[in-house]
Amino acid sequence: MRMWRIIFLFFLVNTMLISTPVIAKDPEKGLEIAKEMKKRDQGWGDSVADTIMILRSPDGQESERVLQVRTLEIEDDGDKSLTIFYEPRDVSGTAFLSFSHAIEPDEQWIYLSEAKIVKRILSHNKSGPFMGSEFAYEDMSSFEIEKFTYAYLRDETYNGMECFVVEQYPEYENSGYTKQVVWVDKAHYRAQKIEFYDRKDALLKILTLGDYEQYNGKHWRALRSDMDNAQTGKSTTLLIENIKFKTGVDESDFNKNALRRVR
Repeated sequence: MRMWRIIFLFFLVNTMLISTPVIAKDPEKGLEIAKEMKKRDQGWGDSVADTIMILRSPDGQESERVLQVRTLEIEDDGDKSLTIFYEPRDVSGTAFLSFSHAIEPDEQWIYLSEAKIVKRILSHNKSGPFMGSEFAYEDMSSFEIEKFTYAYLRDETYNGMECFVVEQYPEYENSGYTKQVVWVDKAHYRAQKIEFYDRKDALLKILTLGDYEQYNGKHWRALRSDMDNAQTGKSTTLLIENIKFKTGVDESDFNKNALRRVR
């Protein structure tokens, strides 16, 4: 009887292995999807966006911040962005400057208005929270293909949209993430949801993007972004209330030496 039990267990385990679906990751298709996302969002030049940031505690208490984000598209490199805080009073005048790069480490500085000092954000600190929000400093960088390696996982319906599901793995040093899982709609190649996994490969945050609007007949922007921390229960919402393109800002407007004077 014992031998028959062993034989039975052997066939049972093998049957389970055969019947268990195996997820085949496709790096080539994942990279193709990433390239198409980038291709469809080129040529916008520059933008200025008035934004509301809403911080929420686990018990639902909220606080708001009023800011403006100015962004400049840089050919053959990452974008430059300048974020200026106007309200409330304790953060008024604070400014954050970011130079994204495709391969080299990003350069980031923050001017703290209360202390009246400019601080450079070091690479090993970029996984820290941006201005007390659930966004990290590294989340404030522009999407560049070379920053990640990719793997297509599957097709999936999300919010009624047919989507690709792609894993992307940070190639830059000192990332706070082991991977990100991105839902990309097939119709317009827009990110709809992103899951962020921490250095222990546990789900850390979920970013959902919505209220997309198209500008200049080509470029899509999510007017609402919700970052929910799966581990702490905190969340941050970004609401774009006004966005303009081709405003005339140029590289001279993105100067770390002038951070104290930006308005």
